[in-house]
Amino acid sequence: MARITSDMTINDVIKVDRKLTKVLLEMGMHCVGCPHAMAETLAEAGTAHGVDVDEMVRKLNAAVA
Repeated sequence: MARITSDMTINDVIKVDRKLTKVLLEMGMHCVGCPHAMAETLAEAGTAHGVDVDEMVRKLNAAVA
């Protein structure tokens, strides 16, 4: 099982499992399809969008468990 971490890019997270897109969208991370998703880490995106990064990582890991 892959472990999601805050230093992974959004694109890397989606590559782990496409269903994680839903979790990201539910958390207000509507940048999953934008060019920044290729290089922006979860930590960077969370900070930019005012999302609690630790909570996001917990939810993403729970979804792939």
